[in-house]
Amino acid sequence: MYPGKRLLDLAVALPLALLTLPLLVLGAVLAAGQNGGPWLFRQLRPGLGGQLFTLYKLQTMTAARDPATGQLLPDAQRLPAIGRWLRATSLDELPQLWNIVRGDMSLVGPRPLLPAYLPLYSPQQARRHLVRPGLTGWAQVNGRNAISWEEKFVFDVWYVEHQSFGLDMRILWRTAGRVLGRRGIAAAGEATMPAFRGNEEVGK
Repeated sequence: MYPGKRLLDLAVALPLALLTLPLLVLGAVLAAGQNGGPWLFRQLRPGLGGQLFTLYKLQTMTAARDPATGQLLPDAQRLPAIGRWLRATSLDELPQLWNIVRGDMSLVGPRPLLPAYLPLYSPQQARRHLVRPGLTGWAQVNGRNAISWEEKFVFDVWYVEHQSFGLDMRILWRTAGRVLGRRGIAAAGEATMPAFRGNEEVGK
């Protein structure tokens, strides 16, 4: 982590969290309306050094289950129009500004993924946990969910090895364009991104 990165996080995230509070309230109301109550999504994710923390997002999916098996329906069937809109506008990510203020995350870094992926990484891919996870990152501005897992991890590790104030400013600027353009929200044929199954799938 370069000198001043934590200061940058606080200088941007705290005022941004306050400024976007009306949008967060709007998103919470919409999420609660589609889900019949729950609006905040909480999930453990690996942070710096692989240590788990609680990540916060607006709830975009319903809890609809298959009446025959009781299992949750596929993501695409649990993502209604409001949820898709919250994701497309990135309003669902606003609660993570408080993760940044708390020190769980940074403005820029590899996105925090699922704990189940930890044993599936190669030693090189695991280097993504040498920095705090980010609200946005080098992989997000180079394709987001429209690129493969292998490509994402290459971008993540490249960021870890080249992080700087200038690079963070570049990523934040490009993120604004990505959000406004609503690009790379989902992989082809997926509601978001298919699960990472390990490196045998990507030929490593």
